[in-house]
Amino acid sequence: MILIVDDIRANIVALQKILELHKLPADTAESGEEALRKILKTDYSLIIMDVQMPGMDGFEVVEILAGSNRTKDIPVIFLSAVNKQKKFISRGYETGGVDYVTKPVDPDLLILKVKTFLKLYEQKKELRDIRDLLFKEIEIRKEAQENLEVKVAERTKELVSKNEELEMRNHELQQFSWVVSHDLKEPIRKIELFIKIIKEKYLKEDATAFDYVNRTIKSAARMSALITDLLDYSRLSSNVASVKTDLNLVISEVVSDFDYMIEMKEAIVKVGDMPAIHCVGSQMRQVFQNLVSNSLKFSKKDVPPVIEIDAELVLEKEFDSPASADGQFCRITVKDNGIGFDERFLDKIFIIFQSLNDRSVYEGTGIGLAIAKKIVEKHNGIITAKSELHKGSCFIMVLPV
Repeated sequence: MILIVDDIRANIVALQKILELHKLPADTAESGEEALRKILKTDYSLIIMDVQMPGMDGFEVVEILAGSNRTKDIPVIFLSAVNKQKKFISRGYETGGVDYVTKPVDPDLLILKVKTFLKLYEQKKELRDIRDLLFKEIEIRKEAQENLEVKVAERTKELVSKNEELEMRNHELQQFSWVVSHDLKEPIRKIELFIKIIKEKYLKEDATAFDYVNRTIKSAARMSALITDLLDYSRLSSNVASVKTDLNLVISEVVSDFDYMIEMKEAIVKVGDMPAIHCVGSQMRQVFQNLVSNSLKFSKKDVPPVIEIDAELVLEKEFDSPASADGQFCRITVKDNGIGFDERFLDKIFIIFQSLNDRSVYEGTGIGLAIAKKIVEKHNGIITAKSELHKGSCFIMVLPV
C-alpha cells in the first residue's frame, strides 16, 4: 500500500489515477498530522510526500518517521512545485527521503521510481525477515547446544560414577570368586580323599560298591575341574599388561604338558613357525591348551590324532584376509582329524556350559572354548571354526601383532 500526502485534493486525485492505471493501491492524507495518524495504524510500503503543507510540512513528518524503528525504513519520495532549490533537495535527502521530484511530474518517470523503490523495500523487508529468522534460529540452536552440553556433562558424570561402581563390583566379584572357589574346592578335595580311602580299605571285595565309588570320585573330579574353569573364566575380567611373546615357546610348553596323553593316544602334533605377538602369555597359553586338549579329547576311536598348528601374517582382521609379509595381524589355525561337529552349531560351541557331545563319553565342563573366545576378544582378536562331522575341525584366530 502507498500513502499519498498532499494538502491539495486535486494533486491527490491526479496521483491516485496515475497509480491506479498501473494497479498500485493508494491511501491518502491531506495533512502531515493525518499522515502520521494513518501511519501509526497501517503499514505502508511507500510514501509520496508533498513538501509544502500548512501546519506540519513534509520534512517534519519524515523526521518524525525516521526516529521510529517501525517507520524509519519506509521509503519516502518528496514532491514539490515551489521548493526546487538545492538546499531544499538536500534537506529532503538528509531527513530520510529516497528521492526528491519537482512538479510538474512526468507520470512515466514517477511510476518507474515508485516501482523501483517498492521493489527495493520488499527486498529489504525480505532480507530483514530472513535476518530475524536466522537470529531466532541461532538463539534456538545456541539454547539447544547449551542444553546438550549440560546433558552431556550430566551423562558423563553419571557414566563415570557407574563405571567406578562397576569396577568396584567387578573387584568384589573377583574376590567372591576366589573365596567361593576355595570354599567349594576344599570340601570336594575331602570328599575325593575319604572316598578313595573307603574304596581302598573297605570295598575291594565288593565289585558293585567299588564301581559306585569310582563314579563318585569321577563326579567329584568333574566338579573340581568345573570350579577351576569358572575361576579361570572370572579371572579374565581383570586387566593385565600385554608384552611381546614368542608363541613358539607358548605352544612348546602346552605340547609338553600333554606329553602323557599324546603318547597314550599316539598323537602327532605339527607346529609351524609361529610369530611373536603382543599378548598376555599366560592367557594365550590357556587358549592353545584348551584347543589342543579338545583335539586330543574329541579324537576318533582307534585313529591316532593329528594336530596341525600354523600361523601367517595377514593384512586385515578378517578370517579370509590375504596373507602379507607386512601384515599387522596374525592368522593362527589349529586343525585336527577328530570327530568334528555340525557347523549349524558353530555359535553354540563358544557359549559357556554348552557342549555338543555326550559328557559321559567325552569329559569336559563346557567352558574351555568360552574361555578361549573371551581371551581372544580381550586381545582385540576374532575366533571361529570350520568343521564337518567325522572330518575333523579347524579353529581360526586372527590377532593383532
